[in-house]
Amino acid sequence: MASNKNISPYKLIYAVVNFGKGSEVLRIARENGISGGTILLGRGTVRSGLLNFFALYEIRKEIVLIVANNRNAKSLLETLDRDMMLDRPDHGIAFTVDIQEVEGSKELGCNSLQEGRGEKEIMYQLITVIVDRGKAEEVIDAATEMGSKGGTVINARGSGVHERSTLFAMEIEPEKEIVMIVSKKELTQTIVNKIREKLRIDEPGKGIIFIQNVGDAYGLLK
Repeated sequence: MASNKNISPYKLIYAVVNFGKGSEVLRIARENGISGGTILLGRGTVRSGLLNFFALYEIRKEIVLIVANNRNAKSLLETLDRDMMLDRPDHGIAFTVDIQEVEGSKELGCNSLQEGRGEKEIMYQLITVIVDRGKAEEVIDAATEMGSKGGTVINARGSGVHERSTLFAMEIEPEKEIVMIVSKKELTQTIVNKIREKLRIDEPGKGIIFIQNVGDAYGLLK
């Protein structure tokens, strides 16, 4: 069994729900000892089936990002699954990825590891792709060809017309889109390779792809 020292003490929770439900997620988070989070607006692109992820095609979504320690993250996901009925189609999904370090929050403690808990087998991964605006559908199409059932698109922008922000040292301008796809682990590399080929990601300025392991997940219907 893996040692607890290999387990991250923090989680980044992604809760993807229908438009207008983000505030309910934050209310439930507060009831589970988490003071706040960030809500992003996006649109769903799922066409059908295996992973009912981000629900209906071109439906507005809210993506809620919350940082929590392991204990609070687990409690929150279980409560969201129950109260927001994530086991039903089109009700949303919630999952976690590991965070190694958090600065700027005194409320997060490091003593939240569960005794005797080893590393869990990774079943899903989150593929994040940043491309020029208008290219998101090409990303989704490439992923779908390789077995993905959809994703979500977030329009990225700076805080002003002449300002830019950065993500992983890549400039995010008003004409950028961020595409998020949850994939079964065994399909991830095939999907990524297809996106790289179709979008010519390896060429300068064409985009960036990164992959994160998904921990606990609710709402990924088969």
